[in-house]
Amino acid sequence: MAEKREYRMEELARLAGITVRTLRFYRERKLIPPPRREGRIAWYDDHHLARLRTITALLERGHTLSGIAELAEAFDHGRDVGDLLGVGGPTEEEPVHLTPEELADHFAGEATPENLAAAMDLGYLGTDGQEIVHVSRRLLDVSSALVHEGIPLAAVLAAAKQVRTHADALAELFTDLVLAHATPEDLPRLRPLARSVVEAELSLALDRRMTRQG
Repeated sequence: MAEKREYRMEELARLAGITVRTLRFYRERKLIPPPRREGRIAWYDDHHLARLRTITALLERGHTLSGIAELAEAFDHGRDVGDLLGVGGPTEEEPVHLTPEELADHFAGEATPENLAAAMDLGYLGTDGQEIVHVSRRLLDVSSALVHEGIPLAAVLAAAKQVRTHADALAELFTDLVLAHATPEDLPRLRPLARSVVEAELSLALDRRMTRQG
């Protein structure tokens, strides 16, 4: 493993491309975590450097310092991604590691504190050490595509909340069906069948809906 690097304030500011005065301001606004203290010396690490570069990137994208502070607080207090997925639990979804600026780019400036909080409440976003993690690449790609088609992220997340309710009901129905006629050990093997039924029924339902709209 690479050795953990630490920096004095002046070196950190230089590497981040900001002034020492700006660094002090960010620290006072709690945009970065407190440094490690060794007597009167403050030591910063690569996490502080990454956070400072993220702040600069978000400012360049038009975010305000107040908004960035809310984002930072949300990330610092976000649920661990293991809690979202269930440690060791089965999943077919691929988690995606993101920086805050990458997350902002995915959603065309709509990664606001309000939308971030909604995504965290849904369990879409978590943390993994110092990183942000979206629990599903497929959901990230779909929601990003909808936003780029002009649908507000807030509306996408509101719809996702409704989808979650229906998906939980479908999962319960399938689990009860299998357990009534088989064993818990059969669930992973039969799981693809449940997905196929839902995909086919949704496709047919969309056909019916579009026919009525036509």
